[in-house]
Amino acid sequence: MNKKFLPYLFIIAALFTGAFYYSNAIQSPLLSFLNGIKSSYHSTTDAISKTIDKHFFQAQEIQRLSDELQKYEKNHLIMQAMDNELKNLYKENNSSLKFNPKVELVRTIAYEKFGNFNRIWLEIPDYNASKIYGLVYKELVAGIVVSKENKALALLNSDIKSTYAVFIGDKKAPGIAHGNNDEHIIVNFIPAWSSIAVGDEVTTSGLDNIFFANLKVGKIISISRSQGYQNAVIEPYFKPNEPNYFHIIRSLH
Repeated sequence: MNKKFLPYLFIIAALFTGAFYYSNAIQSPLLSFLNGIKSSYHSTTDAISKTIDKHFFQAQEIQRLSDELQKYEKNHLIMQAMDNELKNLYKENNSSLKFNPKVELVRTIAYEKFGNFNRIWLEIPDYNASKIYGLVYKELVAGIVVSKENKALALLNSDIKSTYAVFIGDKKAPGIAHGNNDEHIIVNFIPAWSSIAVGDEVTTSGLDNIFFANLKVGKIISISRSQGYQNAVIEPYFKPNEPNYFHIIRSLH
């Protein structure tokens, strides 16, 4: 490069620098461009930060509400059982209150066999294969839990081997409920002299050492007679819509 052009280059550079610092015509477009980039950057990072915070907040809130719901359902079952025990206590007057029920949340694993929706394997810690447990879903009787191959198998209401003791109506007519591999439940061995009617509510009796008394089962939709007893077909309250968890009644006292 010819050295005689160097002074001209310095002059041009000085003029450009001065124009940059003191001329709005040059500064404004450039600064607007840079500020636009900065604004987009901060907006994007803020949006990402808010999205992350919102996601974790929602996840924590959902978990909190889920835990509260599970505690409520468990406590409500225990309160129902205690209410029944207290009523009996007042009735008898000389009863002593010794009551420590145990209700536990358990998770479903899978159906026992493909196509049979009445039997579900359960995950139960410290499972005692020698016992039969009551199975409850949102305060409604769902069935029983039995042992098969030393594992916990839920027999839902519709299963023919799901059997437990019940009362019918306000007069508490006794009977034995079991499934019929259909959508309904059958109650057998209702005494012929007991007054029952279509629409009567069916509840657990608590006399089978499986359920608390007064847990809701369903309502009568038809009645028949055979061999000196009455039989009733029950529309159950519990509908097995693939629940992910149940409560089991580990002990009544």
